[in-house]
Amino acid sequence: MTGNDIIIVLSRGTTPMGSTAVKSHDITTSADTIEKASATQKDWREYIAGRKGWSVNMSYLVSVAKIQWELLVGDTFNVTIADRNFNYRLTGTAILETAKQTYTVGNLAYGSFVLKGSGQLDT
Repeated sequence: MTGNDIIIVLSRGTTPMGSTAVKSHDITTSADTIEKASATQKDWREYIAGRKGWSVNMSYLVSVAKIQWELLVGDTFNVTIADRNFNYRLTGTAILETAKQTYTVGNLAYGSFVLKGSGQLDT
């Protein structure tokens, strides 16, 4: 599987805002750890899992239609990450936390997003 086999769809409600094969993306999930007191451990710390979170960092090639996406920072989107046949997918709601676009003379324009998950990431 390559990045070209993965599609990310950003939508508001049922209206797709953008869909693209991925140039590059990272999906990160994390869990807090909470230290707990232990009756059996005097010198060593013990932990339990706390709240979970997720985020998606995505890189893309900029087109004229995507230039104004910089203005969408702070907006909430439904996010679907799926294979090209939509047999396997992850879905969730996320806030566009960071948007960056780079324009260099003689090179392709590219951009990146950081979408911070708000709530559960589902299959």
